[in-house]
Amino acid sequence: MSIVLKTNKMACKYVFVLGGVVSGLGKGITAASLGRLLKSRGLKVTMQKLDPYLNRDPGTMNPIQHGEVFVTEDGAETDLDVGHYERFIDENLNKHSNVTSGKIYYTVLENERKGVYAGSTVQMIPHITNMIQDKIRLNAKSNKADVAIVEVGGTVGDYESLPFLEAIRQFSLEEGYNNCMYIHVALVPFITPSNELKTKPVQHSVKELLSLGIQPDVLVCRSDRPIGKEIKEKLSLFCNVKTASIIENINAPSLYEVPLALEEEGLATQVIKRLRLRCKEKDLSDWTAMVEMSKQIDHQVTIGLVGKYTELKDAYLSVVESLNHAAIFTHTDVNIRWIEAEAVTPETADKELKGLDGILIPGGFGVRGTEGKIETARYARENKIPFLGICLGMQIATIEFARNVAGLPGAGSVELDPNVKDPVIHLMSEFEKKRKMGGTLKLGSYPVELTPNSHVSAAYGTTKIDERHRHRYAFNLDYLDRLKKSGLKITGFSPDRKIVEVVEIEDHPWYVACQYHPEFKSRPNRPHPLFLAYLKAVLKNQK
Repeated sequence: MSIVLKTNKMACKYVFVLGGVVSGLGKGITAASLGRLLKSRGLKVTMQKLDPYLNRDPGTMNPIQHGEVFVTEDGAETDLDVGHYERFIDENLNKHSNVTSGKIYYTVLENERKGVYAGSTVQMIPHITNMIQDKIRLNAKSNKADVAIVEVGGTVGDYESLPFLEAIRQFSLEEGYNNCMYIHVALVPFITPSNELKTKPVQHSVKELLSLGIQPDVLVCRSDRPIGKEIKEKLSLFCNVKTASIIENINAPSLYEVPLALEEEGLATQVIKRLRLRCKEKDLSDWTAMVEMSKQIDHQVTIGLVGKYTELKDAYLSVVESLNHAAIFTHTDVNIRWIEAEAVTPETADKELKGLDGILIPGGFGVRGTEGKIETARYARENKIPFLGICLGMQIATIEFARNVAGLPGAGSVELDPNVKDPVIHLMSEFEKKRKMGGTLKLGSYPVELTPNSHVSAAYGTTKIDERHRHRYAFNLDYLDRLKKSGLKITGFSPDRKIVEVVEIEDHPWYVACQYHPEFKSRPNRPHPLFLAYLKAVLKNQK
C-alpha cells in the first residue's frame, strides 16, 4: 500500500538497477517499468543509463554492435535504453540521461589540464568516482525528480564497470540509507535434463556484489517460467533479501505487459516502502487499457523494412516500436519483413518486395546498400505501395525521383559520391569545415512548417510541429524548382526555408518521406501521428 502523507517536498530518492549472471536480461525494461509504476502514483521520475564503454557517446558506434542511437530533445546521442525510458515513463529526457566511461574520463582529464584539481594526483578514487556521482545528481536535479532510476550497464563482475559500482556504493553513504537502494536483475535458469530451476547463478552474482560492498535490496529474477514460493524463499535465505523483495519477472508476450506483471509481483510497493516514498494511490488505467487494446486484432499487414543493419533488429528499435504503437490503435497485427538493402536490385526487386502492404526505409549512413534502397523507392512509387522514408529514406526518395522522373540520371548524394554529377543531396553549409565525426550533426528538436492540404499536415492536424533530427546532409535547393516541376511536392520546410523537411509525390495512395526522425517521439499510449497515418494508409490501400 502507498504511504500518503502531506508534508514538504522530499529529497530526491535514487534507485540503482544492476544486472547479473548474463547480459541481455532486460535491465532497461525492468528499470523503465518501475519508472512507469512510480509515475502512475504521481511521482516525478527521471532515468539515466551509465555505460562502461570508452566512447564519449554511442554516436559513432556501428548499430550492428550496439543497436540504434536514440536522440533526445536537446540533441544528445544516447543508448537505445533511453528510448525505452522515454516510451515507458512518457517524459522527454535530456543530455544528462546517458553517461559513458569515455565522457567521465574526458571530463576529468579536461579538468586536470585546467588546474581544477590544484596539483593533486588524479586517481580513480576519488576523482573518477566523484565525477560519476556528480553526473548522477546533475541528471536528477536537471529534471527536478522525486525519484531518479539509474541503470548501470554491463554485468556485475565486468572489469570495466567497477568504477561505476564503486561510485554508487559511495553514493549510498553520502545520500543516506533511506534515499538510495539497489535492485539486482539476475537470471534463474531452467535446466532441462534435471527439470528444475537453479538459483546458484543468482547466489554467485549477489556474492560478487557483496564483495564490492553492495547489498541488493530487491532481486528481480528473470526466468522463462514461474519460479514459485520455494525458489523465492531459498534466494531470500542465501542472498539476505526479504522474500517479499524477491520479484518474479518471466517472459511476457509484449514489452508493455511487463509493468503490469511487475506491479502484480509488488515491485513498486517494495520500492515505496524501502525509500519511504510519499505518493498517491496508483492509476494504471491508461496503461492497462493500452495493453488490452493491443490484444484486439482486426487486421494484418506486412511492412517491408529495407535497411543495411537488418541482421540486428535493435538497430531500428524505435522505428519498430513506433509501428507497434500505431498497430495498437488500429487493431492491426504488423508483420515486419526484414529486407537487406543490398539484396534489392532491378533484377530482384519484384522477388524481394512483392506482396508487401507497405514499405519503409529508415535512417542510416554510408554508401553500402543505398542503390538497393533507391530501387526500393522506385518500386514503391511505381507500384503505388504506401511508403514512408525517414532521414536517409527521404534523401533516397529524392534521388530516385530525380533520376527516374525528373530526367537527372546522374543524381545522387555527395555523402555517397563526392563527385556526383547532380548532387540533389548535399552537405549542409554549417558542416563544411567540420572534419570530426562525433557530434557533428544537426541534432535534437527543431521546428518544421508543413504545407496545408498535404498528407503530412493531415497526419499531424496542424502545420507547425517540432521534431528531432540527426543528419548533416540535406536536400540541395539548387534542384528545388526542377524537381517541383517534375511533380515532387515539398510539403515541409524549416522556418527559414533553407532545409527541405518533407517530400511527397502526386498520384500515389501515400508516399511521404521526412528528413527528421518521428520514431523518437512515439509512445505506446500515444502513437506518433505520422506512423499512425502511414498504417491507416496501408490498411486503406490493402482494401
